[in-house]
Amino acid sequence: MSITPFTLAIPQDALGDLRQRLQNTRLPSSLPGQGWSEGMDLEVLHDLLAYWANGFDWPAQQARLNELSHFMAELNGQSIHFIHQRGQGPAPMPLVLTHGWPGSFVEMQSILALLADPASHGGDAGDAFHVVVPSLPGYTLSPAPAHKGTGPYEVAGLWAELMTQLGYDRFGAQGGDIGAGVSSWLGVRYPERLTGIHLNYIPGAYRPALDLHPATEQEQGYLKRAAEFFETQGAYSHIQRTKPQSLAVGLNDSPAGLLAWMAEKMLGWSDSPGIDRDTLLTNVALYWFTQCIGSSFRQYVEGSLRPLALADGQRILPPVGVAVFPGELPMPPRSWVARGYNLQRWREMPKGGHFAALEQPQLLAEEIRAFFRPMRQLEA
Repeated sequence: MSITPFTLAIPQDALGDLRQRLQNTRLPSSLPGQGWSEGMDLEVLHDLLAYWANGFDWPAQQARLNELSHFMAELNGQSIHFIHQRGQGPAPMPLVLTHGWPGSFVEMQSILALLADPASHGGDAGDAFHVVVPSLPGYTLSPAPAHKGTGPYEVAGLWAELMTQLGYDRFGAQGGDIGAGVSSWLGVRYPERLTGIHLNYIPGAYRPALDLHPATEQEQGYLKRAAEFFETQGAYSHIQRTKPQSLAVGLNDSPAGLLAWMAEKMLGWSDSPGIDRDTLLTNVALYWFTQCIGSSFRQYVEGSLRPLALADGQRILPPVGVAVFPGELPMPPRSWVARGYNLQRWREMPKGGHFAALEQPQLLAEEIRAFFRPMRQLEA
């Protein structure tokens, strides 16, 4: 395996091509009062497109991203981009953070310093982490896999190999969205290596065994809410795991289409005050420049082929902590999670949504530190 430093550098001709496409955008018409009821609000989209074309400063955002420590690794034939922020403290704990869709490593910009150098941000140096933030295969700076068969299960294997090559035999895992699935699979596949798992989402594909103990009334209520969500808002997930290629053709060719598809979720799944437009557009622009929207859908295809369904008596053994943010997608009750996870901590958070590291980095960082604090004592 080889690890080499990496610097993000989008060429000028790519910036010019994007601006021209944005200026030639053709938006469909909308009906009075349509708003968000049938997808992206076109008035909001119009304003975002105008700012992207005329006000958004990509060079400034690129410079900000390059302040982070970027690397590329070759792992079993797969190139993986990652950020490696070494901790500042007496005994930093290795921690791998995994993003989801439609996110990227951009989600972790603010929380990185809070975890790696807590003493400089009002925390305790004893809570420091060596933080590793890989980009999922086929997402932004990690090239797409050359073959089928790389889903959350296989990504967990790549992350374990990456942490080995970085010299981290034992480490913690944290994630939301697809990152929660990858973190959970790390616990299934490598329980002896995980100090703990912290999640701010429970994978929708997670199903504990129900043969001996049927779902409780509260759990049945959750399953009903989840079904209602996917009936009214789950079209994106269904198409991304069944017929993604047709959708990818349009989104890969139109920055307006890409922005509408991604911003609908990034804005709709975040809690007030939400995500600022510079951060949103930085994330979407990375998808555009790297032409990764199609390959990002592969995690949905592959994940559906190997859901996180536990057999009777099977449990995810490493200690698990869960932070429940009020603006999150449907989350199961504590009892449902405890059926399959070694649940040690459960906290209802005061604010925040699906993109917790981006929306509420301070709250999430404090919760991650608190969860892993007892594990540090055991590791010492």
